[in-house]
Amino acid sequence: MEHQANILRSITYIKQHLKSQLTAQQIADHAGYSTSHFCKIFSHYQKIPLMDYVRTMRLIAARQELLHRAKIIDVALDYGFQTASGFSKAFRKTFGYSPSIYLDRHATLGSETPSSFVHFNPEEVIIDFRYKRSFKVAGFGIETTSSRESTKDIAAYWEMYVGENLEQKMYDLLDPPAHGEVGVCVSSPESKTVTYLFGVIVQDYFKITKEMMTCTIPSANYVVFTTPPVDNIETVSSYQEDPLAEMVKETWRYIFLEWFPKSGYLFDESKLDFEFYDERCHGLKQVVMDIYIPIKKA
Repeated sequence: MEHQANILRSITYIKQHLKSQLTAQQIADHAGYSTSHFCKIFSHYQKIPLMDYVRTMRLIAARQELLHRAKIIDVALDYGFQTASGFSKAFRKTFGYSPSIYLDRHATLGSETPSSFVHFNPEEVIIDFRYKRSFKVAGFGIETTSSRESTKDIAAYWEMYVGENLEQKMYDLLDPPAHGEVGVCVSSPESKTVTYLFGVIVQDYFKITKEMMTCTIPSANYVVFTTPPVDNIETVSSYQEDPLAEMVKETWRYIFLEWFPKSGYLFDESKLDFEFYDERCHGLKQVVMDIYIPIKKA
């Protein structure tokens, strides 16, 4: 019991000094042990080497801080990493995706704070692994600023999309072979913009109009997450007030914060992730959708 109490005290000390140049000796001294003995008992009780734990805690704190800082390198330096590439390598190894991918998906995540609007149970998420061949998407969308600032733009676009009934217009003009909408965000590091497209799967682009956008989704191995079902979905004018939309955000949050770090997979950044909505989204009960994440072995 004494060991456990001292380890908990040391963990509090670590969390309070994540931006300091912590050493194993400093932490052991604070806990009142020799360095070698403390490292042994810490590994025994926490199931992770002491300095590996320190690095993980730094990366978790840095991940949260990334959402509020302008440059990745600034966050990396604050948490003891000498280069952005070293930070990105450690980040990817720990979480399964790079800092840039995390920031790109921040508009989808919303924040790391769980929603109070819906009850999310991770055990209700259905997970499947699939290979999907390349396909074409056409529809309506917007090009907005960097993903950190695009949440409001996408929400405003969604209100316009629903209000002007662009979904029906898209189906009338494109006459796709099957029902189902694809939502995809494509980042452009060069122009620091994000293109958000909500469209249908088409065989070619012959029927598109000048106001439409297109995207080719490359072939990839995917892990597919089907969201937990929600009831009483009704068409609303605000994206944030839709229970399905909130459940989608919660599922994205689960994917990034819980599933990836434990999965043994990496986010395949050479491919595109996307959301898929079909007939299962249009009822009033047990409404679900799918999130496709491209993966590769770690």
